[in-house]
Amino acid sequence: MKPVFSLLWILVFTVIARGQTINTPAPVLSAPEYPSVAIPESELNIPVLVDLAPFFALANKKVDTLFTSPKFPNEWVQEGCDTRYKYSFRRGPLQFSLNNTTLDISFTGYYKIIGSTRACVNGKALTPWTPACQCGFDEGERKVKVGFSVAISLLTNYTIKMQVTRKEPEPVDKCTVCFWGQDITGVIMDALKKELDISRADLEKNYGRTDLKPYFQTLWNQLNTPYNINNMGWLQINPQKVRINSIHTTGNQLQISVGLAAKPVVRFEKPGTVTAPVPHISNFSRNRGFQVYTDLVMNYDSLSRILTSQIAGKEFTFSKAFIKKRFIFLECRLLGSRDNRLIMQVKFTGSNDGYFYVTGKPLYYADSKTLQVADVDFDIRSRDALLKTADWLFSKKITGEIEKMARYDLGTLLATAATNINQQLNRQFMKGISGSGNVKDITVAGIFPQADWLAVRAYCSGAFLLNVAGLDL
Repeated sequence: MKPVFSLLWILVFTVIARGQTINTPAPVLSAPEYPSVAIPESELNIPVLVDLAPFFALANKKVDTLFTSPKFPNEWVQEGCDTRYKYSFRRGPLQFSLNNTTLDISFTGYYKIIGSTRACVNGKALTPWTPACQCGFDEGERKVKVGFSVAISLLTNYTIKMQVTRKEPEPVDKCTVCFWGQDITGVIMDALKKELDISRADLEKNYGRTDLKPYFQTLWNQLNTPYNINNMGWLQINPQKVRINSIHTTGNQLQISVGLAAKPVVRFEKPGTVTAPVPHISNFSRNRGFQVYTDLVMNYDSLSRILTSQIAGKEFTFSKAFIKKRFIFLECRLLGSRDNRLIMQVKFTGSNDGYFYVTGKPLYYADSKTLQVADVDFDIRSRDALLKTADWLFSKKITGEIEKMARYDLGTLLATAATNINQQLNRQFMKGISGSGNVKDITVAGIFPQADWLAVRAYCSGAFLLNVAGLDL
């Protein structure tokens, strides 16, 4: 009877054990702050190419083409007793030449003059005026080369300052046919200088300072605006500082090397738009291209689905007091974090049903671009509960299988992030301002477990160029 009695008890215990549900207490999750405050400042060094052709065209349109003596041709200019004259001067097209931060404006002037003389002593006329003689009429207009030199500088408040200097006129043709062969070119040049000085003052008054701050403010606002990047999340550049590295010219383009410090973040939830005035230009480190840190947010639900798809159905058999125990994975769900370790709930079936909790350290392996949940172990509350109720579950086979399967290929995520960043670089920000660039390298700089999601801090470097052309002037 004893063998039958023993077998009966084994069957009873088996039925009782199979019917027992094992649910361990949930671990206490921490609520770490979002690590955006710890994001290192990213640096973007942006060559801004400003097409000056529209400005040149505007100057050609705005600067007068005809200069004459007062009330020409009816009245005379008389600076002394013995000479009087009146003239007409027209300018040819303005020619522009750039050399670093200096703009040379030159043009050929065409002039003609009518004049007469008389004899004077001590300011009193002794003879009447001679018949008027002229220069630049029958033989064609006389030519003179005229020019201005403009020194360009950018102030810290985004104002382009232009300091205009008049060059000395260079006569190509001289007037020597009037006044009994007298060369009056010098007289004409002196009169021309006065007109050019008036034009120089007018140029400085109207174009001496060009305020670019509205354009930089618009760009600053654009950088603070969240952008949806192909359903990966919302990108916000979060600019911090602006620096001007250098200013020089090439061809008809003004190249301003702009440095931007920023803290870009990608989030699943759309952040609010930041409204802030663009700061004054400041100084900070100078590197080529851009070096950007950005946080890519991975949702725990999506990570859980991936892990469950890889581990569901995996089965282990254990022996406990001559009784075989079956353990079958149903689901592994990531819940959050505590002390920078991920918390996972493991649901199972088999000899028993239930769930327990494990923790693991997220690590990134650059060679394979893989996120690995390593050092998987039972949560302390689950450990205590299992040792009291179902110590057979306390097995490294289970934690080892979870660690084996909790691997995530981040290569696709990084490639997609690079593609999305490239799309943001290569677009029109506003009318007349567009960007072009590319990401050369992208890698993971850190993993930050959060309460509801996993932040993957990516570091990328590349080149970017901002083109300013076709602005409404």
